[in-house]
This record gives sequence, structure tokens and C-alpha cells, in this order.
Amino acid sequence: MDKTLEIKLKSLFEQYTGKPAESIRELPSSGSYRQYYRMKGNGVSIMGAHNSDAKENNAFLVFSKHFHQCGLPVPKILANDDSCNIYLLEDLGDTTLFSWLSEKRIQQGFSEEIIDVYRKVIDKLPQFQVVAAKDLDYSVCYPRDKFDKQSMLWDLSYFKYYFLKLAKISFDEQKLEDDFQTFCDFLLQTDCNHFLYRDFQSRNIMLYNGEPYFIDYQGGRKGALQYDIASLLYDAKADILQEVRNQLLGYYIETLKKFIPVNEKEFTEYYYGYVIIRIMQALGAYGFRGFYEKKEHFLLSIPYALDNLKWLLENTSIPVKIPTLMNVLHKLSQSENLRQLGKKDPPLKVVVNSFSYRIGIPVDDSGHGGGFVFDCRALHNPGRYEEYKTLSGKDKEVIDFLKKEPDVYEFMNNVYGLVDKAIENYQKRKFGHLQVNFGCTGGQHRSVFCANMLVDHLKKKFDVETELHHTVLERINPAEA
Repeated sequence: MDKTLEIKLKSLFEQYTGKPAESIRELPSSGSYRQYYRMKGNGVSIMGAHNSDAKENNAFLVFSKHFHQCGLPVPKILANDDSCNIYLLEDLGDTTLFSWLSEKRIQQGFSEEIIDVYRKVIDKLPQFQVVAAKDLDYSVCYPRDKFDKQSMLWDLSYFKYYFLKLAKISFDEQKLEDDFQTFCDFLLQTDCNHFLYRDFQSRNIMLYNGEPYFIDYQGGRKGALQYDIASLLYDAKADILQEVRNQLLGYYIETLKKFIPVNEKEFTEYYYGYVIIRIMQALGAYGFRGFYEKKEHFLLSIPYALDNLKWLLENTSIPVKIPTLMNVLHKLSQSENLRQLGKKDPPLKVVVNSFSYRIGIPVDDSGHGGGFVFDCRALHNPGRYEEYKTLSGKDKEVIDFLKKEPDVYEFMNNVYGLVDKAIENYQKRKFGHLQVNFGCTGGQHRSVFCANMLVDHLKKKFDVETELHHTVLERINPAEA
């Protein structure tokens, strides 16, 4: 990370806690240009954030303080330095609703447990939209204080230029623009005077101590109630079953009725229009990040969005004539070329080993050669202490010991930098294999811990297949294999 930024973040951490930061680790970036850092020291963990867009920062800070005062579960702002565009906030961990959902679905399908968590999320949504909206300072909204016609046309132009044109979908531009105008006019006929979160989806909801917490609402503004529930239920890669979507929409409407009167027929009529504009906005983002910026993992969401679009076109209707737009959407939903984006080559396989230098570096049986060997022997060795000798780097006591060592984080940040660059290059060149080895004296403590840390990092940041081996532990206990 940038050394000047690191110094500024550490200084802000020390001003807030009264103690120096013992470690700072940059977290994998997501779809935005904000960057987050986990900072630890004096027994506390705090998130540091940097964003060069001062107006967006101000919107987030003002909204966060207001929502916190309203009793909503958002990260508490701990400190900020406007001159450096940085701030500190409460650490809510690493588990997003999306990551939790992805893991749970493998184990149990779209279970009642998952639906219960979605109900918890929906319970909070009207509190943002209706309750907290009453005294909110909309003057800080960025870039506009309403999801009005101008905002909608920006999204639709984004969709046209960064998705339709880059995906090589043919259309009559003037007729499409005319339909955009008609579509926006229709959407704005519903009540648009509530708080619109703007990006209310599974990656912006954290699960912390079993409860949902909400982040990334800095794009919020006044708008229609339908938009946010559409964003949540038609979140592309969350891939919620349609019958579950219908059930959760009904639950949202009943929850909303506790706060304001709701005409269900009218609400639903506009709802499907907002689902369509939200999908178009998302496709624009996937196109910009994927086709234009060449970040391939954004393209993997496109087939999911097209499936959602296909279902909508076949099962719903909106009472407005927009024939050119509908024709374009039908072309998209039927495009085999776009659906092929979900059928990618087998992912890069990264084999991560821990080993003992007494035994030797593991052999690469893949035939590819190369890779990395990292020597962990310079790190503080828990094996020197009697209470840790029979334990390994998988045990909580050893993990806690090593996590208190600042050198460990510096070492691993350097590892991440080297391995990340190799993976990015290998993926572009369609390579199939990379081996990474961590060695220490006995192959039991430091190397095991570091290997596990790298695998966790790779699973969060890359679409790769990981294979983990602790060669010494597997010799002692074959069940570790």
C-alpha cells in the first residue's frame, strides 16, 4: 500500500485509541474505488477507509451518524480526517450476506435458515426508507438528492453505452432514447419521497454476531420504495429462487404496512418496472467493469442477470408502451453469446503447502514447475514455548499468538502482493497451476498458519481452485490429508 497513506491511517488510529497500530492490512477491493484496511493494536481491530472522492465520503459519514442515532445497525464512525479523505469505522468482520449465503447453499440449498436471515434484513429496510428518512439531511446526497429522471437516464445511458454497445446488441438509438423517456416517466408516477438506499444487495450487508449490519449507502437519495427491495431480491449472483422472491416480496409489503399504508396492486405494478431498471443498471456496471476494464469476474454475473430478465419478460408486464426497449431486452435474454460468459475455462488451481525444512521442499508433481517458496523461520516461533509445542498453526492458541505479532502481517502482506500479481498474470494467460510453499523449522506452527492465511485470502479475492496440504501434520495424522 501507499506509504504516505499508511502513515496517515496509523496516525488517525493512534489519535483515536491512544496507542500505535501494531498492524495494518489492505483488504481485497470490490466494485468501488474505495479501499479498506484492517488495523490492529492495543487489543482492538478497526477498519480504516480511504476514498479520494470527498463528497461521497461526506455523504457516507453524515448518513452513518444519522442512521446510528436512529438505532439502525450500521458501522459506527470512530474518527475521520477530511483533509486526507480517510476515516475509521467499526470492524464488522468479513462475512457478507453473499459469502454466507454461498456457503450455506452448498450445504443445505436455499433453506429456511437462509430465508429467516433475509427476513431479518427486510425487517430493517423500511426503517431506513421511512423512519430514518424523516430527519435525514438530503443536502449531502451525491451526486443528486433524488432518484429522479436525470438519475434514471444516467443509468440507462450507462446501460446503453457500457453494455448494449460493448455486447454488440443492435438497436435503433433514437427509438430507444424515446422509450427511455417514456419508461422514466412511468416509474416516477409512484411515490418517490422515501429514502432510497441505492445499492441494497447481499455484498453490502454484513452478518456480525448473527445479525445483519448495513454498509455502502453513500449513494442514497430520495426515491421509490420499490427500488431497494428489487435490488435485494434480484441481486444477480445471489440467485434467489423465484418462489422465495415472491414470498419475501409479500413479507416486505406486510412489514412496510407497519409504517405506512400500502396499495399492494399499485405497489407491485411499479415494482416490476423498478426490477427492470435495476437489472439494466447492474448490467451497465458489469459491462463497464468486465468488457471495458477487463475484470472478468464481473462478466460471470451476466448470465444470472439474463435469467432474471427472461423470467420477468415471460411472467410480468408493465402498463406502458416501450417496444424498442422491450425488443432490446428480449434480444439480451436470448443471447447465447452473452450466456457463454458463464461457461469459463477451469479455474487456476493454486496448491498451497506447509512443510518442514528438515524434510525438504515439497515436489511439484504438476509438471509445470515454478511457483513460490516462503521461509517463515524469521517469524517468532511459538514452538519455543512449552504450552504450544504439542499444538499446531491450526489451533486457536497458536493462531492468537501469531496474530499478535506485527511481523507476521508484514510478512503476509508481502506474500499477498507477490502471489496476487502472479495469479492475475496466470489467469490472463490461461495457466492452470501455481504452487506456493511455506516452510519453517518443524512444519508445525508458522508455516501451517501462513498457508491457512493465504488460502483464506485467495478464496475471498480470486476465482481460483485452492488445494491445501500440511505435509508434516498429514504425516503425523493421515486424517489431515
